[in-house]
Amino acid sequence: MSKFIKSIALVSCLAILCFSGTAFAADTVKIGMLAPLTGFAAADGFSAYESVKLAVEKVNAEGGVLGKKVELVCYDDAADPKQSVPLAHKLIGQDRVVAFVAGSYSLPTRAVSAIFNDSEIPLVSAYALHPDITKGDFTFRNGFLGTVEGKGAAYTAVTMLKAKKIALIVSDNDFGTTLTQGFEEFMKDHPEAKIVSHQKYPMSEKDFKPYLSKMKAADPDAVFFSGYYFQVGPAMKQAKEMGIKVQFIGEEGADSPKTIEIAGDAAEGFIMVTNLNRDDKRPFVQEFLKAYRERHKIEPDMVGASAYDGFMLLVNAIKQAKTTDGPAVAKALAKTANYDGLTGLIKGFTPEGEVVKPVQVQTVKNGLFRYYGVITDPKLITPSK
Repeated sequence: MSKFIKSIALVSCLAILCFSGTAFAADTVKIGMLAPLTGFAAADGFSAYESVKLAVEKVNAEGGVLGKKVELVCYDDAADPKQSVPLAHKLIGQDRVVAFVAGSYSLPTRAVSAIFNDSEIPLVSAYALHPDITKGDFTFRNGFLGTVEGKGAAYTAVTMLKAKKIALIVSDNDFGTTLTQGFEEFMKDHPEAKIVSHQKYPMSEKDFKPYLSKMKAADPDAVFFSGYYFQVGPAMKQAKEMGIKVQFIGEEGADSPKTIEIAGDAAEGFIMVTNLNRDDKRPFVQEFLKAYRERHKIEPDMVGASAYDGFMLLVNAIKQAKTTDGPAVAKALAKTANYDGLTGLIKGFTPEGEVVKPVQVQTVKNGLFRYYGVITDPKLITPSK
């Protein structure tokens, strides 16, 4: 059993409630979190939770916030809305958290965002993409809106790679739908390239060979394959087994060391749009990457970095507001400007609560994610209403 799997098992065997560090006295600032620590998305949940724990440790080592230690109250939602809703009510009613980091996927995050908004508890979604998540004055997103990431993927294909014929193979869920919308919006303004094949696959799919065969018949220069690590990894491996040589382009769902582990050498050359640049030279970014690698013996990913930033944005807003009062903290979040995050310079949030920051483009070289490029065009990185 790998060290990573052992770590996941350890998290699963612990109580569902997971506190960061030792128990604090009652006089703490409680920040809640939901993450999929078990189930199909456990690798992402592990990354998000463990990364936020590093953030908590850093904040408390530097004196906490408002003269108090920060206490992280995290529950396992297994990426399931049926579990996330009662846990959200527990965080609010029983644990009395003053802010919330949404460290899970779109479905469970959509299900709880209105609950926190109605309770006037500021929420920052780490990486869930669906636009409905930020429908409220107390809801914000540090990860990219799906349409922004979709445009970024199209820009990568057309502008960076000069692809003329592009195939789409996308997951048939909120994730895939919003990504596709952004991709197609970009393509409308770029007639020099065209989509030659467009297929959807169900979340439960494991055999991608029929989709790959149909895609191959269209003879594309590149394929935008949207999905999570447990979908993109097998797809690239199966494509190599079929002798298919086409440039794979993905997005943050595949930003995980598990993608490379699953695909093996078939991942080499894979390109994805995401929000973590492993080659970022800023010292605090490299310190985080080093600390995560040393503690877990695996590579960090954008899920963890995004959750870390989500937590730090909330802490920064509490400090700016000089109170844990929800409306004041939300107002401070809305005024965030030029914040130095792990995931880049966060220019701020739109009136709808959507983050504005560069889109990072990474590629796999020698089995590791490395810098390929960055997208800074305001027209692409600024979400539309």
